Amino acid sequence: MAIEGRVAIVTGSSQGIGAAVAERLAADALAVVVNYSSKAAPAEALVRKIEAAGGRAIAVGADVSDPAAVAQLFTKAEGAFGGVDVLINNAGVMKLALVAETTDELFDQTVAINLKGVFNGMREAAKRLRDGGRIVSFSSSVVGLYQPTYAAYAATKAGIEAMTHVLSKELGKKNITVNAIAPGPVATKLFLDGKSDDDIKPIVERTPLGRLGEPEDIARTISLLVSPDGGWINGQVLRANGGIV
Repeated sequence: MAIEGRVAIVTGSSQGIGAAVAERLAADALAVVVNYSSKAAPAEALVRKIEAAGGRAIAVGADVSDPAAVAQLFTKAEGAFGGVDVLINNAGVMKLALVAETTDELFDQTVAINLKGVFNGMREAAKRLRDGGRIVSFSSSVVGLYQPTYAAYAATKAGIEAMTHVLSKELGKKNITVNAIAPGPVATKLFLDGKSDDDIKPIVERTPLGRLGEPEDIARTISLLVSPDGGWINGQVLRANGGIV
């Protein structure tokens, strides 16, 4: 799959890892759809930044838990750029609680966004990606670490890995690869909020490379999976985590 002229949708990409991925794919010469759920301003600012660097991008609001909104996201991408070749399922939430203290609301929201949201994207991509495309979904290295308070979150990520393996077998005839990336701890607002230096220090010490990941570490891995050099990687879960698990 040649990179130049291809079109990527990156869900939940107005900030954090998603924004780094959108910027990297734009630098790789893909046109990028920057998706956001509720706040347009950060997504529009990222679009302006990509355009200032010579890239092509648009911002499109869509709640990934809503199948109709995901279908419209693809329609707007096709209207702006002529088609879709790459889907990066990045949007997600991470709300943690002990199993005994997990409310129905927390569980249902986590499943709706993290698992159903990825399924909605996969289903639409399976019907609408051009031949030779790429699907990359975000799992997490908590599937492997299994820390307390992560039950609902880890369950959704394990489901994403299962769907990735299945869909890779269904889309092979269209030469579409389907993979998942499972980051470890990454220095983003989502991860750092509510954590003290004392909380973070043992996590860094457990990581063989001696630091937290950066959004750009994840973006580089996705760039490989999307590129022609990644075309023989299919149905896999890549743990981009510095060796923590």
